[in-house]
Amino acid sequence: MSGKPQYDEEAVVDAAVHVFWRHGYAATSINELTAATGLSRSSLYQRFQDKDGLFREALTKYTQRVLTRMSASHAETMRARLDALLREFLPRDARSKRPAGCLLARSCSEMTALTEAGREAALAGLAKQRAIIEAILVRAVSQEELAPDADIEGMAWHFLGVLQALLNLPQAGAATTSLHRMVDIAMSVWPVPLKRPRKSA
Repeated sequence: MSGKPQYDEEAVVDAAVHVFWRHGYAATSINELTAATGLSRSSLYQRFQDKDGLFREALTKYTQRVLTRMSASHAETMRARLDALLREFLPRDARSKRPAGCLLARSCSEMTALTEAGREAALAGLAKQRAIIEAILVRAVSQEELAPDADIEGMAWHFLGVLQALLNLPQAGAATTSLHRMVDIAMSVWPVPLKRPRKSA
């Protein structure tokens, strides 16, 4: 015996992502995790120590996926890039098997139920999301798409809030057409530049 896990760790963490995403940290039981992952209790504890250990790995994987999607948006201007980033997260397929909402937002909503390490992981994930948005805004200033005195911090929080709303409002019945209009309104805080932005080197 090599001592290596006799199972697909990536598939196990993927399955855990969906369980925590669907039910939240507090409501997720070990029995649900073992049923979804196919691991025995002893294997789960041996590899991840406890529910919190598996949760943190699941949250890390989920965060990486979201950040990859956020970073993939491209456009001629930074304004158009941010617009595309937001619309990337609009609902596309009502038949999707993915749970609704955002695992990061759900985790932050139940901070009191998380361990200290879990809270740190959730907050770090949201901070990384905001950092991507802030980097777009900073670059927009350097390319003269935004004024030098633009409130970058305030705008970054604003657009992070919009992103989270786009992920969570479909559960409240918001139609995709309504969410597109919401993006239009949200982007109105960033005026369309009067002149063509300077291209980066």
